[in-house]
Amino acid sequence: MTTIHEITRYADDLLETETTPDYPSALNGLQLENRSEIAGIAAAVDLSTRAINGAISHKANLLVVHHGMFWDGPNPLRGPSYRRLRLLIENDIAVYSSHLPLDRHPTLGNNVLLAKRLGLTPKAPFAGFEGIFIGVSGECEIETITLTERARKFVKDYGSEVRTTPIERDRKTKRWAICTGAGASAETLKEVREMKIDTLIVGEGPHWTAVYAEETELTIIYAGHYATETLGVRALAEHLGKRYSIPSSFVSAPTGL
Repeated sequence: MTTIHEITRYADDLLETETTPDYPSALNGLQLENRSEIAGIAAAVDLSTRAINGAISHKANLLVVHHGMFWDGPNPLRGPSYRRLRLLIENDIAVYSSHLPLDRHPTLGNNVLLAKRLGLTPKAPFAGFEGIFIGVSGECEIETITLTERARKFVKDYGSEVRTTPIERDRKTKRWAICTGAGASAETLKEVREMKIDTLIVGEGPHWTAVYAEETELTIIYAGHYATETLGVRALAEHLGKRYSIPSSFVSAPTGL
């Protein structure tokens, strides 16, 4: 019999949950426990009604997510918040959430797995945050348009669309960095300057980052917040499923962003 507390202890240790800093609303780790033995694990990027219904359809009673129950801050338990909680409790579904611990994990993390999907080999950390690094970076010799096409091929199944700053046809990527999700920020662009990165791959970023990139000869590939953060939760659910001999699945619930 595998309980949620046994899985939680293992996952917290694997992801270094207790020692990894994060935003206050992340509340990494077990967010909602359940009573029954874990019989199925479902992964989703966001805790949503679609994700919960997907877990139910897959006969999963553990939902592993990247953006958890409290991502939009504390809210009264009414309306959508109440309906989601009621649905979880009525179906005895536990919720485990991992944000930056999962982003930065060296084998199951969003950033290292996205690099692998794009044919890139990480050589150094990137995107510092309170003493840790979230993203990855490296060197290569590839046409930037080819790299962009790889990104387009990756996101096509996730309801996302790749957007880029202007790319000259013969431009080559030599030094790259990845920070999934909302990875284009003032902080990451400062690192880009310091590390002489020529191509930055992110999920999304503010409008001004595109203007900045064009004027500093930086290429930014915006591959979609949702799409770039599907890999970690899928990998974590599969890993836990194999370890405990429990079926695992992925619930697709694209946001279009």
